[in-house]
Amino acid sequence: MGVSEHERDRELLTRARGGDAEAFGVFYRQRRGAVLALLRPRVGTADVAADLMCETFVRALVAVHDRERELPAVPLAWLLTIARNELIDSLRRGRVADETRRRLAMQPLGLTDRDLQAVESASADQQALAELAAVLPADQLEALLARVIDERSYGEIAADLKCSESVVRKRVSRAVARLRSARLEAT
Repeated sequence: MGVSEHERDRELLTRARGGDAEAFGVFYRQRRGAVLALLRPRVGTADVAADLMCETFVRALVAVHDRERELPAVPLAWLLTIARNELIDSLRRGRVADETRRRLAMQPLGLTDRDLQAVESASADQQALAELAAVLPADQLEALLARVIDERSYGEIAADLKCSESVVRKRVSRAVARLRSARLEAT
């Protein structure tokens, strides 16, 4: 039986709480795109989105090390809630907060043009995913992304989805057929 994304994220946060800094780094690398996808369309520039993303992860890191708090059951939802709150607070104040970063004596993030392009790219990737979601049923989208983007085996996907490999193969096949059909209709 496969391990869900929530379980993998919880394991990373548990390891981070235990002192494994690389585990939080992995969590950051895996989830920064989702945070940017939430923030970038709602702010004026890529650098503001990046600043908000950084503050989001700093606040998440502080929360992970607060042993009085329970680790979240669904880490991605928790992280996106932190990002949303950071966004709302920054809109209210008219600037991105940096109190948590300062309290931890962390240096501000210096962004290059390449970094800003990466923010835009992550946001564009999420836009492409949103367009796929508009065309495909959820079960087909999930199977297609797991197979094509995550490059997972049909067996792994089937274990995660609690179905047979043939069902996963059929979902991927239908998704590809539907996307081809949608592309032909668009031309």
